[in-house]
Amino acid sequence: MRVTEFLSPDELSKLKHLQVLARQVVEGLATGMHRSPHKGFSVEFKEHRPYVRGDEIRNIDWKIFGKTDRFYIRQYEEETNLRCTLLVDCSGSMRYGGSRADGLTKHQYATRLAASLAYLLLGQQDGVGVVTFDDAVRQIVPPRSRPSHLKAILATLVTTDPQRETELGKVFHQLAAKLHRRGLLVVVSDCFGNVDELLKSFAHFRHARHELIVFQILDPDEVDFPFRGRTQFRSLEVTQQRHTVDPLQLRQAYLDKLAEFRQELTAGCRRNQIDLVPVTTDTRYADVLADYLRLRRRLA
Repeated sequence: MRVTEFLSPDELSKLKHLQVLARQVVEGLATGMHRSPHKGFSVEFKEHRPYVRGDEIRNIDWKIFGKTDRFYIRQYEEETNLRCTLLVDCSGSMRYGGSRADGLTKHQYATRLAASLAYLLLGQQDGVGVVTFDDAVRQIVPPRSRPSHLKAILATLVTTDPQRETELGKVFHQLAAKLHRRGLLVVVSDCFGNVDELLKSFAHFRHARHELIVFQILDPDEVDFPFRGRTQFRSLEVTQQRHTVDPLQLRQAYLDKLAEFRQELTAGCRRNQIDLVPVTTDTRYADVLADYLRLRRRLA
């Protein structure tokens, strides 16, 4: 699995020099661009070197001493400046793809957006992982900062098959209890569901001191409801649910409910200091990331 299967050279070049600047303290093990509450230790072993006077005795590898009768220090590679976990929705509603989205479903668009962000973060030696979910967590790839980790992330993204119903609030509450190390969480989802439960789960993440970015992925058809003439609407999550209706009679009521939903989501994210980024699938995902990351750089 190669990144070029997801991104064109032009898109890669747009993202290459952008950097995600965390606006708050995130858990990581290296000093540098991103501030960290922990200093002076790491978890990934790199190599041994001979002991010199002044080195910490606790870093001596006693097993090597037993074999060689020489003192060697275990050196560790700094783990990461930032730990980011991509939370990618693979529920049935993400299968929708209208005529204006260049042949992409919402899920295909979401995987490309997530792949772009993973490529960007790994390029600046940050740690990236991915979680896919619908009504439960489906796959978890823990954050790593090695360039080779991109293959595992992309393989996870392309092997998800959006089908089931979704319960965002329940899934996110479960994840909040499992993600013990605070960091940057990026939600890529249409966010459809009970908005009160969703916002409570976002607040749970924030209470655990995670920074949160939400890319809300919508198809243009979902935004302006362009349907004309008698139309059958079929649920992508509960396949037996089908209704044939006159969309012109429903259009205004639908748009009113959508506006109410989006207003509640926007207000709730603002209260919890969460970046909400509305995206439609007829927008180039590289441009979405470029514009957003430039804004973060100005505000950081």
